[in-house]
Amino acid sequence: MESSSEAVVSIITPSYNSAKFITETIRSVKEQTFTNWEMIIVDDCSLDNTVNIVKKAMMDDFRIKLIELKKNSGPAIARNRAIAYAKGNYLAFLDSDDLWLPRKLERQLMFMEKNNFAFTYSDYRIMSEEGERTDVVLRVPVKMDYKSLLKNTMIGTLTVMLDKRKVGRVQMPLHRDCSEDYGLWLTILSRGISAYGLNEELAVYRKCEVSLSSNKLKSARKTWNTYRKIENINIPSALWYFANYSLHAFLKHSKT
Repeated sequence: MESSSEAVVSIITPSYNSAKFITETIRSVKEQTFTNWEMIIVDDCSLDNTVNIVKKAMMDDFRIKLIELKKNSGPAIARNRAIAYAKGNYLAFLDSDDLWLPRKLERQLMFMEKNNFAFTYSDYRIMSEEGERTDVVLRVPVKMDYKSLLKNTMIGTLTVMLDKRKVGRVQMPLHRDCSEDYGLWLTILSRGISAYGLNEELAVYRKCEVSLSSNKLKSARKTWNTYRKIENINIPSALWYFANYSLHAFLKHSKT
């Protein structure tokens, strides 16, 4: 699919010590049936061979761009640098260890243009750190508004696509103890926009096994801090949303 419109998709990819996985991630983008894209990789001072791998990929495909941060700053700043650089009218997000299926951009762009949606996401599969795809596919809600997102963090960042012309200013909040991507989705939906789920498996999330229990606690803490520090939700309401989040998170993790 070359393009049925003037759409250009800017792919936002932060990287840090991603040499083990980033070649496969880049390949999954190059295999997209929709070809009018740019992949903006922002490297956050990797200590491994990530930058050299990306530079080699750039020599083979002009659509791949590299920005090197001068100091280690975290994924939110890396993503914001890519967003500021992006030339496309659509933004899509893909971390440096995850994968897209070949028709991801084509199907999602068609879904958005047909329905005039500003914000979409999709189902995705879980794979192991070694790249073995599991039988677990996370099925997402067909629609989410601001309040439903506060109760359920089911939107996978690797599946999100935004129409910049409709969602307004896009920038991840810079709170290291909060969930930056979740904070951005909430900011967008707080403007009265709804997000719509495409119930097709279009991406593959790599589930790394580094201290899964501590990651769950860290995720819960970041969610709570997002309620209180970014959304400024009072404690009783935050407790209500957090209880719902905890239930959904338990159900999600019980599947994976």
